[in-house]
Amino acid sequence: MSAPLVEVSAISRTYTMRSGMFGRSTAVHAVDGVSFSIRKGETLGLVGESGSGKSTTGRIVLGLEPPDAGEVRFDGEPMAAPGTREWRAQRARMQMIFQDPLGALDRRLVVAEQVREPLDIHGLGTRAEREVRVQELLRSVELSAQHGRRYPGALSGGQRQRIVLARALATKPDFLVCDEPVSALDVSIQAQVVNLLADLQAQLGLTMLFISHDLRVVRQISNIVAVMYLGRIVETGSADDLFARPQHPYTQALVSASPAPGRRSAGRIVLSGDPPNPAARPSGCAFHPRCPLAIARCVTELPALASVASDRQVACHLVTGPEAQSRDAA
Repeated sequence: MSAPLVEVSAISRTYTMRSGMFGRSTAVHAVDGVSFSIRKGETLGLVGESGSGKSTTGRIVLGLEPPDAGEVRFDGEPMAAPGTREWRAQRARMQMIFQDPLGALDRRLVVAEQVREPLDIHGLGTRAEREVRVQELLRSVELSAQHGRRYPGALSGGQRQRIVLARALATKPDFLVCDEPVSALDVSIQAQVVNLLADLQAQLGLTMLFISHDLRVVRQISNIVAVMYLGRIVETGSADDLFARPQHPYTQALVSASPAPGRRSAGRIVLSGDPPNPAARPSGCAFHPRCPLAIARCVTELPALASVASDRQVACHLVTGPEAQSRDAA
């Protein structure tokens, strides 16, 4: 078993939100005590509804935002302070693929220049070597030199996302954070980009954090899955086991809504209401106002993320507490 390349320990991030010019300031706990690790060559899928803290977690892991508490370790070393030589060396090994490829690219520059930009920033190779590297990168994402001479606006959405991927691979990183990388693409193009990511991961030995609300895509590419709800992880496990036997009521609802061969629509669990306001987090388990199985303890006591098997953790009183035993007995 390979060692973890990325280790995230109890990270938290709180923002201050003000209602109106003279309104009262309110603390918003975007990420609250999140921990996980990703072994070399594996993909961890981070899933949850919008506002659950997935993207903030990804930015903290990359060192783009500092955590208020907790620690991120990369290849056994703590993340260096932003702007330092050590931080730049780490960042060359860690790259991000954004949700909106057009927004991630400069519309005024041909895409070959943008693919070369990371090489220029980190001073990798001579100018001639960088030009050769750009052509290699374009071919690796199944594009040609002709595509490199175009501007982003002249490319399709799928081609633009391939350019973003080529740019992310320019410095030969070990780790990619993919933040909703296919959500802006048509379904048929999504499959092509996900297959390309999987192929490149196998060829290059990449480690990935794949952030998405689309469980169908996460199931296809992830080894491990972590489910987030309102800033906290509520369930983790191997992708096969978690999708086959979801334990947390929130995970069960997500999986039931994800298209799968042979699944009948009658089995779908429909949650009532919208996710709570992060600035007004419910007491106890944050999911209890929407949970069809909630008991009195859920309203007052926050469940800890506890092991229920060798590679499975769940934060739910009905799964890890005495209530689980009585429910099994019944």
